[in-house]
Amino acid sequence: MRRETCTPRADWRGKVEALGFDFHSPGGERYWAEDALYRFSEAGIDRIEAAGNTLHAMCLEAVAEVVRRGDYEPLGIDARAAALVERSWRQREPALYGRFDLAWAGEGEPRLLEYNADTPTSLFEAAVAQWYWLEDTAAGADQFNLIHEALVARWQEIVPAGSRVHFAGCLESDEDRGTLDYLRESCAQAGLQPVGLDISDIGFNGREFVDLSDRPITRMFKLYPWEWMLAEPFAAHLEATACQWIEPTWKQVLSNKSLLPLLWRMFPGHPNLLAASHDPRDIAGEVVAKPRFGREGEGITVHERAPAFAEDGVVYQACAPLYASEHGHALLGVWVVGDKAVGLGVREDDDRITRNTSRFVPHCFD
Repeated sequence: MRRETCTPRADWRGKVEALGFDFHSPGGERYWAEDALYRFSEAGIDRIEAAGNTLHAMCLEAVAEVVRRGDYEPLGIDARAAALVERSWRQREPALYGRFDLAWAGEGEPRLLEYNADTPTSLFEAAVAQWYWLEDTAAGADQFNLIHEALVARWQEIVPAGSRVHFAGCLESDEDRGTLDYLRESCAQAGLQPVGLDISDIGFNGREFVDLSDRPITRMFKLYPWEWMLAEPFAAHLEATACQWIEPTWKQVLSNKSLLPLLWRMFPGHPNLLAASHDPRDIAGEVVAKPRFGREGEGITVHERAPAFAEDGVVYQACAPLYASEHGHALLGVWVVGDKAVGLGVREDDDRITRNTSRFVPHCFD
């Protein structure tokens, strides 16, 4: 793994905007960065892919164990949410996708920093934008990127042919809208009927959820976290309505950072994991404190040594070095569709904490 500088394509803005990527420079800041690339060896990509597949299998084991034991309290999941988790898991409701964020500097094993299991973004950038960049630049022989093909195939596996699927999220967010637009396109290519709406426009007619045209919502992809969903007034109707939610409610076990201590207890010392606990005194050396439900680096702090006291709802994890260069620190996002790791996106920041303002840098391998 190494970072290389390169020359951006002529009229790169026009090229990415033609793909529908209109949030490449939010607020005038550089988000999509093609003045650089990350180059991997084929063996390095194999190691990253293997880590993604291993972690996914471990996470499914963790859900099964939580449901079997009924041990939801350490995850911050209350009784109502737990009932939804159990029903969803026991009915084998299918998942669509997720993104593992890994620390890897090119040697040893990639280590899990967190799992974006419910509402991961940077999907369009990974699946589409960097692929067209590769085709235009011929920067490398290949790219770890089967994301689009896998999404189309997965839609066909989890939704009956010709079905209507609603897509909801916060449409005022450029990134969320772009992610939803792309997922709707992948759904349409799978032969389904995607319908978009803002999360605030979901209605309830006394029997079922409906859209603005009073059509029943029987299948819904929501780019809206489950912990926010359960805080909404309509959450009272979730258990009584027949709707296929994508992602399913059992993803609540995986979509908060209390998953990290759970995995460390189940698989202590595993080479793809970092020591994690709700008690900072369990972690030796430099410690990263993460709020259970924080996103995009929000609320994350790094401590040279463990804090003296644990904060409620905070997870403590051993610090792992990211790939570092004079240009910043790089984090690997491994995309899982269905049950298979299918692609990679690289995010880069001047700081060690990756945020929603961090740059997306394309990759290749040879």
